[in-house]
Amino acid sequence: MAAAKSATATPKKPAAPAPAPQPEAANQGGAKLQELKVTGHLMQLPPGLFCFVNELNPGAAIHNGMPGVRVSPPPSGAQNVEISSFRGDGWLNAEGDAALVRVKNQPGQVLVTIYQYANLPDAAPKLQVRQLLGEAQIAANQPAAAEAAPAPASAAMNPAEEMDFMAHIQSRGDVGAGFGDWLGEAGSKNWVEGFSIKAPAGVAPADFTYQAVLGRGWLSPWVEAGQYCGSRGMALPLLGLRVRLSGEAAEQYDISYSAKFIGGASAGPVGNDETCEAERLAPLEAFQITLTPRGKKPAKARK
Repeated sequence: MAAAKSATATPKKPAAPAPAPQPEAANQGGAKLQELKVTGHLMQLPPGLFCFVNELNPGAAIHNGMPGVRVSPPPSGAQNVEISSFRGDGWLNAEGDAALVRVKNQPGQVLVTIYQYANLPDAAPKLQVRQLLGEAQIAANQPAAAEAAPAPASAAMNPAEEMDFMAHIQSRGDVGAGFGDWLGEAGSKNWVEGFSIKAPAGVAPADFTYQAVLGRGWLSPWVEAGQYCGSRGMALPLLGLRVRLSGEAAEQYDISYSAKFIGGASAGPVGNDETCEAERLAPLEAFQITLTPRGKKPAKARK
């Protein structure tokens, strides 16, 4: 009888683990999720006025404005902290966006949240924080309510009237004027909190830009014509302005501007891309912008 052949069972290979479920968004029309690294910091500040700037970092890769920063009150709130961003959406992107923070009466906290790409560890924000004024300096220039001069009826904003530039003035609100006119009232002790300038017809907003003076050697980011520059309702004074014409705007127009400040100081007229501020920095009280087509003599300044 033939010997039976022994059969050796071949062990089965373990089943491969099931693939991990992917986020639903990754399967919807090829959409992809980008992981971000988010960190938060509580910063305590003494009373005063501060400027937060997310400066351009030449060594960092910038995409979609990242690394981005947001400055906000902590979750529990801070009654003595006011924050005003130069952008309407509150973001400080990595191209020089800024925000003003005022801390009143006693030290306060702000929450600084940083968003950056997780796979780019070197792309950290270059965040600068600088104190512009102490609370005592702000209070020294704050006029009493009884001293605030009423706005002349002719200076109030009229929606039906074309205004070349406008300002938000303490105790008065929004007022406007035409090129060549003064905006604000010297001697009123009402400072300018922010302003915007309208580009003339045929001039691209990007060719007509401006900044606000926030402190000694410290200016706000550039904004384009039609955009608001400064704060509104925070009682934060601007200390001057700077206006720049470029491209076709510089080819078509000459510009000059002057300013008057609380305490009686004045500056200007200065020309294109020059800073107009008091020798001893003081809150901006009134200013005048004169725009003259090239080839024409400037009109006599109106007082």
